[in-house]
Amino acid sequence: KKVDHILFLCLLLFYQFKFNISVFFHNKNGDNMKVRLGYVSITNALDYITSSTITYSNYVKINNKEEKIDDIIISNLTALEKIMIYNIKNNIHFYRITSKLIPLSTHKNVKIEYINKYKKYYEKIGKLINDNNIRVDVHPDQFCVINSTNKEVIDNSFKMLEYHYNILNALNIKDKVIVLHVGSNVFGKEKSKQRFINSFKKLPSYIQGCIAIENDDKIFNIDDVLDICYKLNIRPIFDIHHYNCNKGKKEAFEYFKDIFILWKDKIPKIHFSSPKSLLKKEYRSHNDYINVNDFIKFLNSIKKYNKDIDIMLEVKQKDDALFRLVRQIKFYTDYKFLDDTTFIV
Repeated sequence: KKVDHILFLCLLLFYQFKFNISVFFHNKNGDNMKVRLGYVSITNALDYITSSTITYSNYVKINNKEEKIDDIIISNLTALEKIMIYNIKNNIHFYRITSKLIPLSTHKNVKIEYINKYKKYYEKIGKLINDNNIRVDVHPDQFCVINSTNKEVIDNSFKMLEYHYNILNALNIKDKVIVLHVGSNVFGKEKSKQRFINSFKKLPSYIQGCIAIENDDKIFNIDDVLDICYKLNIRPIFDIHHYNCNKGKKEAFEYFKDIFILWKDKIPKIHFSSPKSLLKKEYRSHNDYINVNDFIKFLNSIKKYNKDIDIMLEVKQKDDALFRLVRQIKFYTDYKFLDDTTFIV
């Protein structure tokens, strides 16, 4: 019996060792990297718009200002609910909410109660998001520049960040991500980076924790972004198309070691788009669709890291482009699809 017991333990240890070795090599080959695809704001499949608005010049002309704004906000929030239901039914787990959900929300001459008054809408939408594990983020527009040399621009940028935080908070989003560019290059790159750092430190801590910085296609490349991210301990967003327009010192895949370190235990989000054409004057513009060969080449270059990623497709054809890419991936690869938009590389 003693010999049998020893034999059993030896066999158990052998199979445990064999399992650990197989997992080690399996992971080293990157065969477990899960990818989820997402899209921005508008679905081509539905006629719901989450960014209906009114200009300030038209706003001041009307008598029933509060009623008009109320109608627009309810329309936008209702549309967002419908789009979330669409995302759920089509297994889309990653989505960017428009920055224009609330009209004139940060205009200096307009004061709108856009949270408490619409609490039931946010709660309903937030429940859809959280119950179905949908990742959402926001990306303020080009006017949000926290490293500007103009105090008024900085103040307004801080208001924009507060607005975006309030929306995510009202939706009860746990991991809030607000994507920013470094911004202005006045007085040179290094001084501009330092201004970003200085302004960032003046933000409330609850907003600081949401900020993620994206490399841009003209000035601040991925090296600049990583430099700032390490100094502030915040997350980088690697935009592949912007990298191709404004390359760093290394090949794209070589940056992912640092990117994964900075995202810690969270799943990194990456932006992917294709150039409108290879002509110099059109290269920086986004295509309607994704170049599937470039997409597959990129995934194969980073699969050795064996880390899950979420990829936001920044394309003009929105979810149509997403599902077109899915069909092409299925044709050109043997990636294992877990659902309509999630696969293992």
